[in-house]
Amino acid sequence: MQLQLISFVLIILHCMDYTGCQPHSSSRHRPHKQISGANSGCQQGGCLTCSDYNGCLSCKPRFFMHLERIGMKQIGVCLTSCPPGFYGTRTPDRSTCTKCRSECESCFNKNFCTRCRAGFYLSVGKCQESCPEGMVRSDTQRECVSRCPADCELCENSEICTHCRPGFYHLSGRCYHMCPDDYEPNDKLMKCTPQVHCEVGEWGEWSPCSKSGKTCGFKRGSETRTRQVLQYPSPFGKPCPEISEIKDCLVKKRKCPGRRKPDRRERRNRNNRKDKDTQEGRRERKRERERDRDTGEREDSDNRNKTEHRHRRGHDTGPVSSEDSVVQ
Repeated sequence: MQLQLISFVLIILHCMDYTGCQPHSSSRHRPHKQISGANSGCQQGGCLTCSDYNGCLSCKPRFFMHLERIGMKQIGVCLTSCPPGFYGTRTPDRSTCTKCRSECESCFNKNFCTRCRAGFYLSVGKCQESCPEGMVRSDTQRECVSRCPADCELCENSEICTHCRPGFYHLSGRCYHMCPDDYEPNDKLMKCTPQVHCEVGEWGEWSPCSKSGKTCGFKRGSETRTRQVLQYPSPFGKPCPEISEIKDCLVKKRKCPGRRKPDRRERRNRNNRKDKDTQEGRRERKRERERDRDTGEREDSDNRNKTEHRHRRGHDTGPVSSEDSVVQ
C-alpha cells in the first residue's frame, strides 16, 4: 500500500514539469523558446536557430546575419550575400552584414565605396562632393574621371561638353562630326542648328486670260496663279515648291473697247507721212554723200599741191656742176 502511494506521488511530480499539466492561466507567462531549425524547420532557409518573435537567431555556415527593420521591430534573416548599402564581415563564430558609410550606395568594406549616392562622386574608393583637380564629374557613373571626351575641348564634366575640338559641331552638350537628323551644321557657330523647311500658303485665284498684258484682241492666251512663301528654308532645309503656275486658255476673239478701224483719209495721211519721212531720209542721205565727196576732193587737191611744191624746191636747191665753177 505504501509502495502504491509513493508511485502516485512521483507521477504527479513528473506531470508538473510540463506546461500541459499546469493551469491554463500560467500559459500567458510562458517564455520564448529557441527552436532548432533542424527540428522545427524555420521560415528562413539559412537559419540555424530562430524564434517566432525575433526571426533568425543564428545562421548556417557561409550565410550572413542581417537585421531587417519592420516598423519599430527588427528581425534577423540569413542571406548568402549582403543587400546594397551593406558589406559582409566574417568571423569564426558569426558572419554579419554591416551598413556602409552614409555617402556610399554600395561598398566593399567600411573604408572603400564601390558606388556613391546621388550628389557624391567616387574617387579612389571614397565618395566626395567635388572631384580632385584635373578630374571632372560623371553624373551617370557618379565617378570622377580624368578628362573630357575625345572630341571635346572644354567640358563641364565627362558627359557635358561646352566647346568642341575643330571639325566638330556642338549640340546639347555633345560634339558631332556629322549632325543628327533634322539638324544641319553651322560653320560660323560650329553648332548643329535645327533645319528649317520651306512653308508656302494656299494657291490664289487664276488671273483673267491675257496675252502680252492685254485681255482682248486675241483668241489664245494664258492664265496665272501664285502663292506666298510663309517660311523660307535654311541652307539644308527642304526647298520651296513652285510658287506660280501658268496654263493656256481660250477666249472668244473680240475687239478691244475704245479702238476703231481708221477710215480712208486717216490711212492716206498715215501713208503720206511715211512717204514724206522716206523722201526726207533719202535726201538727207544724198546730202551726206555729197559732203563726203567734196571733203575727199579737197583733201586730194591739197595733197597734190604739197607734192608739187616739194618737187620745185628740190630743183632750185640742187648741186652746182663742174663746168659752171670753171667759168666763174
